[in-house]
Amino acid sequence: APYKHIGAHMRETYKILKDNNYEIMHAFDNTLNVFPMFLGWLAGVKVRISESISKGDKNEKKTIVKLALRPFSHWFANYYMANSIDCGVWQFGKKTYDKGDITIFKTVINADANAFDKVLRDEARKKFGWEDKVIYGFIGRYVDQKNPLFLIDIFNAIAKNQPNAKLVMIGFGELEKAMHEKIKEYGLQDRVEDLGRRDDIKQFYNAFDAFLLPSLYEGMPVVGIEAQCAGLPIFFSKNITEETTASELAHYIGLNESPEVWADTIINVVNENLGKRRSYAEEVKKNGFDSHSEAMRM
Repeated sequence: APYKHIGAHMRETYKILKDNNYEIMHAFDNTLNVFPMFLGWLAGVKVRISESISKGDKNEKKTIVKLALRPFSHWFANYYMANSIDCGVWQFGKKTYDKGDITIFKTVINADANAFDKVLRDEARKKFGWEDKVIYGFIGRYVDQKNPLFLIDIFNAIAKNQPNAKLVMIGFGELEKAMHEKIKEYGLQDRVEDLGRRDDIKQFYNAFDAFLLPSLYEGMPVVGIEAQCAGLPIFFSKNITEETTASELAHYIGLNESPEVWADTIINVVNENLGKRRSYAEEVKKNGFDSHSEAMRM
């Protein structure tokens, strides 16, 4: 269990903070931040930043722990930070936000490094045999939070209406077996590629034609920003904060909508964008998602 060694972990952390005389510490494990913040206060660290990077979700077991610890979010920290207004208000409260005590630093990326690369797109599509296909992509863990079974329902509805549509999944997780069973039920084995765990992600943002992220909840997903930077239309569930909009390529659809409604919306946008691909690095920078300019602000 993760809590088994908490005593030893806290002793080690305290020792590191005390021995090195740090002036600044920054914790970003949401409501669990109370533990390192306490150790920093004890060790005399002057600047103790507690950051919220996601919210609780009623469907998730971990949320019980988050809710139990949330009232202690102000303890021992003297600076509050969040990667979206939503996350900040959820953890530290609206009163703290309204007073201007929560600094928002969005999820950032290196915009120039993630810009659209036509050569990379052409190479990847040729390598995987996708030249005549419309590629719908997902990159993430195969877990409840990411809603991957609904992702397959959505793609099934897309596949019925678009003969050259293909779903490419990159990731791993406990729902892998259930996902493959659902793919088989729908008879989509030839229309879905599961590439498993990969490190060479940039080529896929460029090679895909759309990114699907129907998550039950997220803080501010970095894949969402990277996809937009590479000029890739992305379809989020409305459970994801609209602060993830780095460009006009971000679209939000409710999880109460049917897979068919998702499919219609997605296909229309994708058809409109085919052949018009360009980089959105400038929009990403302008909207506050660039690591270089945000590092200067911090």
